[in-house]
Amino acid sequence: MTALLVALGAAVGAPLRLLAARYLDHRGRAGTLAVNLLGSALLGWLVGHGVDGRPMALLGTGFCGAFTTYSAVAVQSVNRGGWRGFGYAVGTVLGCLAAAWAGYRIGT
Repeated sequence: MTALLVALGAAVGAPLRLLAARYLDHRGRAGTLAVNLLGSALLGWLVGHGVDGRPMALLGTGFCGAFTTYSAVAVQSVNRGGWRGFGYAVGTVLGCLAAAWAGYRIGT
């Protein structure tokens, strides 16, 4: 049952990430950054709210796991190259940590 919930969450999260990338990434990779920040905030909120078990499998592991994408951040950072790529990678990680913390604080 848990695997099915993860798959169902991922079936929603992955297409939403694709749409965000398709419509926003032509403006400096805004889609990838937006989904990573939003997904981190949502996952932080879920944890802060004490969500676990099946709802966490569906929303946390499934949806947030498929909605966010660090592999794209890695590729985009390498493509930017040098300090610009390094700054994008570090900024994304720090921004996602801040978003997760904010979501957690709102959830508690």
